[in-house]
Amino acid sequence: MKRYTATLMIVTLALLAGCSKKQAATVKPPLAVELATVAAAELIEGVEVTGTLEPKFSADVKTQIPGLVKEVYVTQWVRVHKGQPLARIDVAETEALTKRAEAAVVAAKAQLAQSQVSLARAEREEARSVKLKEAGLATQQAVDDSRTETAAARARLDSSKAQIRVAEEELRQSKARLGKGLVTAPLDGVVALRDVNVGDLASDAAAGKPIFRVVDNRILNLTVTVPSVDSARIKVGQPLEFSVDALPGKLLSGRVMFINPELNTADRSLKVVAEVRNQPELLKGGLFAKGRIITGKRAGVLQVPRAVLGQYDSAARTASLFVAEGQIARQRQLKTGAANGDLIEVREGLKPGEKYVSRGAFTLRDGDRIAVQGAGAAK
Repeated sequence: MKRYTATLMIVTLALLAGCSKKQAATVKPPLAVELATVAAAELIEGVEVTGTLEPKFSADVKTQIPGLVKEVYVTQWVRVHKGQPLARIDVAETEALTKRAEAAVVAAKAQLAQSQVSLARAEREEARSVKLKEAGLATQQAVDDSRTETAAARARLDSSKAQIRVAEEELRQSKARLGKGLVTAPLDGVVALRDVNVGDLASDAAAGKPIFRVVDNRILNLTVTVPSVDSARIKVGQPLEFSVDALPGKLLSGRVMFINPELNTADRSLKVVAEVRNQPELLKGGLFAKGRIITGKRAGVLQVPRAVLGQYDSAARTASLFVAEGQIARQRQLKTGAANGDLIEVREGLKPGEKYVSRGAFTLRDGDRIAVQGAGAAK
């Protein structure tokens, strides 16, 4: 009997020891995490946009008259100034017409001089006839004839003046056509296209293709589209911050200058144009840009990184986050607000000074024990 009792006690002790080891084995060890402190900061609100940069000022240059290209003065990608010669069209025929028009002006002025002399002579004869008539030495017929001759001389003088005006107008038109043979830069910029060589036959502006394209990159237009839900928040003068792949890590800025008065009927979006000062000329037309239009700023707003949020729903404005309560991680449901780059506004669910899990939350469950690592660890 004593042996049986001793055996039973040994078995019982063994079972108790096994249960203790099993319970010890099922206890989850603390998970290593890093913590950050919730703090209020300035929130910059904005509307995310994408778009394309284009030169604000550019010009396709065509010839105003058809003709053979006689000279080309510039190459591609050189800087030119407004009025600088780019090419010359052969206008030998127009030069001959200009010389003829100049000769016609000279002839008309000579004719005017003769008409003035004739009028002066006729007026003297008329005065003499009147005096002779008063003295009884001339008839009324002689006086009438002299007056008629004076009127005719005066008419010839007016005709000569009109001929001068006609000749000068023909000369002006001929010189204007002669000037069209010189193709000049319409604005300051860079020659982005040269599509002409000496000996090419150029067409007139109405039918011909551009032979040069001059681009001024000092001011660019960034054209973006804004969703209709955000269209009321966009105002002229608001800043637009953006970046381009060609300049990684560099934040650029522009200013909203034009807002389309109506939405695009296809996708209900609003077209907005921002002006970008490109000094120095690092940006080029055609670059794709991604950024946001700044619509306002608010101070004292709680914000956390987007990366630490779980179950983040930007439309419903909800998310979850693990908060440290001593050595225990507790999952909080949050109400979120505006996005500020990589930061998300927290409207409800957190208080300033609380610590949240900034790294290591991907394996956490509500109520897990944590071991704080890094800068957030207790000293």
